[in-house]
Amino acid sequence: MNHDVILDKLAKSKFRSSFHLRRYMLDYIDEKGMDKIKDHAFDFIRKRLAPDVIPNDGKQTPMKGHPVFIAQHATATCCRGCLEKWHHIPKGRALTENEINYIVNLIMLWIRKEKDK
Repeated sequence: MNHDVILDKLAKSKFRSSFHLRRYMLDYIDEKGMDKIKDHAFDFIRKRLAPDVIPNDGKQTPMKGHPVFIAQHATATCCRGCLEKWHHIPKGRALTENEINYIVNLIMLWIRKEKDK
């Protein structure tokens, strides 16, 4: 799915649209740089979302702390259930590299839009 199309759909969700980056998160992004934040996103997605079996699925993404975590909730890339519902990526199998790239690119687009506000 096109990233802008899915972000428009997510913006219509009261829950998804309630997530925003706080000042300390924006400062953290400025300090680390977008490339490092993207590295973090790849790491989080590969470890917490990509495996075929996730014992704590639905609870693996914190609701605060790192900007990527906030972006995951805003973009419905926080758990396999949300990935299936919003992005039609099925549970029960490992994510492909294309799916991981799609997720990370969506997260980074959302973060860039938040920074530009």
